[in-house]
Amino acid sequence: MKVIICGAGQVGWQIARHLSGERNDVTVVDNNPDLVRRATDTLDVQGIAGFASYPDVLERAGARDADMIIAATHSDEVNMVTCQVAHSVFSINRKIARLRAQSYLTAIYSDLYRRDHLPIDVVISPEREVAAAAMQRLSAPAAFDTETFMDGKAQLLGISIQEDCPVVNTPLRQLTDLFSTLRAIVVGIRREKRLFAPEPNDQLFVGDECYVFAQVDDVSRTLEVFGKSQKKQDRIVIVGGGNVGLTVARAMEDRQGRVRAKMIEKNRANAERAAESLERTIVLHGDGMDRALLSEAGISRADAMLAITDDDRTNMLAAVRAKAEGCPFVIALINDPTLVPLMGPLGIDAYINPRATTVSSILRHIRHGRVRQVYSIGDAEAEVIEAEVMSTSPMAGQAIRDIDFPEGVLLGAVLRDGELRRPSGNLRIEAGDVVSIFAMTADVPEVERLLQVSIDFF
Repeated sequence: MKVIICGAGQVGWQIARHLSGERNDVTVVDNNPDLVRRATDTLDVQGIAGFASYPDVLERAGARDADMIIAATHSDEVNMVTCQVAHSVFSINRKIARLRAQSYLTAIYSDLYRRDHLPIDVVISPEREVAAAAMQRLSAPAAFDTETFMDGKAQLLGISIQEDCPVVNTPLRQLTDLFSTLRAIVVGIRREKRLFAPEPNDQLFVGDECYVFAQVDDVSRTLEVFGKSQKKQDRIVIVGGGNVGLTVARAMEDRQGRVRAKMIEKNRANAERAAESLERTIVLHGDGMDRALLSEAGISRADAMLAITDDDRTNMLAAVRAKAEGCPFVIALINDPTLVPLMGPLGIDAYINPRATTVSSILRHIRHGRVRQVYSIGDAEAEVIEAEVMSTSPMAGQAIRDIDFPEGVLLGAVLRDGELRRPSGNLRIEAGDVVSIFAMTADVPEVERLLQVSIDFF
C-alpha cells in the first residue's frame, strides 16, 4: 500500500513508523526540512519538504498512484485543503484528516465532508479522543491504562503490581486454577522498562506493570485479584478549561449518574467560555497549582483530579499538588513520552498521551480489511488488534493451540454470536469470530497475515 503522510510531528512520525515497519510504501511531507530529515534518517520512508496542500508538492510525493493520504499537520485548514487537492487533482481513494477546531466537528455541519463538498473519509479529533480516554481512565481508576473492546463487552486494564497484590510470584498458568471462573487473561508485562508477552510459567513481581484483558462484568473482580479496589468517581476536579477540558466536562455532564465537577482555568477568556458552555460544572478562574484555589475547589474531598492543560509540566505539578492535598486519584495529560517514567516516582496514578490516542484512532482506520479496532500501547511498543476472522484466514477452523502465533502475540478474547469467550487451547476459531490479539509491534505484520486481511482491502 502506498501512503502519503502530511505532517512529520509526533503523530505523523508514529504513523510512519507503524506503516513503514509493515513494509508499506510511505512518503512523509512537511514544510520543516528538519522534521522530514528526522523521519528519513530514522525510518524506512521517503521525505518531501514543502507545504502539503500544494499540488506540486503532492505530485512529488507520488500522489498520482497513492492509495491513501493522512493529513496530520498542525493546521486544520491545511489538512482540509490537502484532502481536497488529493481528491480533486489526484483521485486518492482514502483521505484521513486530523481536525482540532470544534466548529469543524459540530454534527450539524457534517455535510461539509461529503464527497461532493470537502471529501474527507475520516475525521480524527484529538480532543474527542483524549476526552474518551479520560472517561475510560475514570471508569477504572485503579488501572493506569484502559481501553474498551468487543462492542463494550471487554476491557484492557493496565495494572501496577504492588506489594499487597495477592498473586505476586504466582505463575500465570496457576491463575486459571485459582480463579477458574474469572474471565481475564494477562496479555502483556512491562518489567524494568521492557514490555513482553508472557509465557504460562512467567510470574508477576512487585514493580511490574501488567496488561490484563477482562470481560466487563469481571473488571471489578479482576482488579481485586490484583490487589486493587474500585471506588465510584462522583466528585471530580478538572484543571484546564481549553478544548480538551471543555470536551471532558461536557462528557461528564452527559454521563449517567450524578457527577459533581469543578473546573479551574487560568485564562479568563477560556474560563468565561467554559462557564457559558457548561450547565452543571462550576468554573473557577485561576492557577490550577494554587493551593488556596485547589482547596476552594474541594480537592481534599474529590474522588479524582484531571490535569489536562496544554502544558505537560503544569499538569504534572498540579497532579502532584492535588495528591499532596489529599486527592486519592490523579490523572495527568502528558504529550512528551520521555516524561512518562516520572509518573510513578511522582505518585501520579494515570496519564493520557493525546498523541498515542490519536495514533490509535488513525491506525483503526488504516488497518486492512476486517480490523475493527487498534489500540497502541506505550511508546508504540505493542498493539491490541480487534478483527473479524475471515474464511480465508489460516486461523479459521483451527484450535487455538494449533495456531502458529509468534512469540510476542497472545489472544485476549473471542466474540462469537454476541457471546464473549475466554481463549483456551481447545477452543476452535471459526470464520466470523471476532478476536482481540495483543501483539508486539514487530509481530503485527505476522498477525495481519494470520488474519488474511489484505485480500479485501479497498
